[in-house]
Amino acid sequence: QVQLVESGGGLVQAGDSLKLSCAASGRTFNNYRVGWFRQAPGKEREFVAAISWSVGNTYYADSVKGRFTISRDNAKNTVYLQMNSLKPEDTAVYYCAAGAVMTVLTRPGSYALWGQGTQVTVSS
Repeated sequence: QVQLVESGGGLVQAGDSLKLSCAASGRTFNNYRVGWFRQAPGKEREFVAAISWSVGNTYYADSVKGRFTISRDNAKNTVYLQMNSLKPEDTAVYYCAAGAVMTVLTRPGSYALWGQGTQVTVSS
């Protein structure tokens, strides 16, 4: 059984940094695209960033470009989301997801595997 487990969320102040982790158990991320999404209360789940595991290409939402960095550690089968210069509007539950490469990367429906989510709260 494949599981994605996120960690690293928390409560921080505006301008602080957090690093989220997404570890896969039961299989590797080979040939997958791994993405981070977030969902704030009352809002739809939105794309944050993604990385193609095999090639390492990265993609970002405009709202986080220049502040967030997605990366991977092949040996640990783990994807990271480094979040710097956090803003109150970044407050949400952050989800890690894995899906096939040849799909629309910003659509949640393109990802078949999801983690349980980790809360990120940024106070002003």
